[in-house]
Amino acid sequence: MSIVIPLLNEAESLPELTQWIRRVLQAHGLTYEVILIDDGSTDNSWEVIEELAAADAALRGIRFNRNYGKSAALDTGFRATRGRVVCTMDADLQDSPEELPELYRLITEEQYDLISGWKKKRFDPLSKTIPTKLFNGVTRWISGIQLHDFNCGLKAYNHRVVKSIEVYGEMHRYIPVIAKWAGFRRIGEKVVQHQERKYGVTKFGLERFVYGFLDLLSITFVSRFRRRPMHFFGTMGVLAFFVGAVIALWLTGEKFWLSMHNLRARSVTDQPLFFFALVAVVVGVQLFLVGFLAEMVQLNGHREYLVRERLNLD
Repeated sequence: MSIVIPLLNEAESLPELTQWIRRVLQAHGLTYEVILIDDGSTDNSWEVIEELAAADAALRGIRFNRNYGKSAALDTGFRATRGRVVCTMDADLQDSPEELPELYRLITEEQYDLISGWKKKRFDPLSKTIPTKLFNGVTRWISGIQLHDFNCGLKAYNHRVVKSIEVYGEMHRYIPVIAKWAGFRRIGEKVVQHQERKYGVTKFGLERFVYGFLDLLSITFVSRFRRRPMHFFGTMGVLAFFVGAVIALWLTGEKFWLSMHNLRARSVTDQPLFFFALVAVVVGVQLFLVGFLAEMVQLNGHREYLVRERLNLD
């Protein structure tokens, strides 16, 4: 199995975490690799990773040139994995490695595509748990995926899942949604142990919930129209153009009809409806052009992250 661990300034927890993982997986006879992704740490996390990797060939390291975010770290780690089962966990010791063997079994024996951890009992303040419940409820409603904790860092995947999806921006919260839209529908959940933070402080603030809802709207749109943006923008553009054109033609035709019958007729440009029609036509053309440009970007788009150093990577 491959264990992908993104981290930012977690030098104190890394020796204890890697030793704990090694002890648990060796006791269960599992072959494994641990991929530590240093997401631009400003402490001595990378030096600790170098020392640990020198003493244990199962440890591999990737160091970003700067902080790109958790999604970038996970996406880069997924590309480097070689295991049949891929697990992700946080580096702060709040995720327990004791859960890994059972997660492995659920993927390999029960044929799940993805298992998401559920921190049913959390050691977090109300300022974090209440917004989390609201966030998860909205995500369940929009995505149709019945998970209690979408944002839990402890997850397990069939290797086909991580090799088939792309995680970017702040979309790590919605990997189950991304996986579902990619066709992986065997998504399950497991109650996992949540532990109090032992070292350091959390790297996430309350603003993540605001960004989270925006990201949910984004991933819903992208999942549906990423490969065919013209279907959305083009349809909206054609409808707006059609409505505007019909209104403009109606006002113009009415003006001519009244004039031919010597009836009093207002100037077309004196009617507010004419300006509504004009705006609709302009917006329709713009939306159509946006769809066309989005199609071009989608065809030529490519994403890459600048990696400064690698350890034990072929």
